[in-house]
Amino acid sequence: MYTGKTEQPCCLCGNPDTESRLDLPPRAVQLLDNSGPIAWQDIVGEVSIHFCASDWETVVDLVLDAGMSPLGRCNAARADFDLREDFEALLNDVRDEPDQTPLEREMRAESERVIEAYDEDDHLDVRDLVEARVISWAFEDLGPDEDRVAADD
Repeated sequence: MYTGKTEQPCCLCGNPDTESRLDLPPRAVQLLDNSGPIAWQDIVGEVSIHFCASDWETVVDLVLDAGMSPLGRCNAARADFDLREDFEALLNDVRDEPDQTPLEREMRAESERVIEAYDEDDHLDVRDLVEARVISWAFEDLGPDEDRVAADD
């Protein structure tokens, strides 16, 4: 049985031939179009969205030139993520709600590092910068995770 990431269609147009992927924190699924019925708290790991070649060019221009996030136009039904219930069904075991704080902390720190180091680091490409900016904006839009903040008090 294969349990790794599978290729998804373009989250903007549905084209099955994709060229680029962005990995986002689980809470960012709330910013995607049609995400209402998704319990983001039950997502295990990151959320991946894919883009076809022509839409990727548009996303790069939107993020780097216009300073806007594409997430509101991306269809959550075309995103790739794993839900805790899927693991429970597979393993016949009930699991606790995943603690996404370490993943968010890591993604936030990596995004900040990429944005700061992009001009000097030859190993970073445009995709890295686009992903870092989209993640940073997602955290700004979402603010602190109120459930986690209340639990920490």
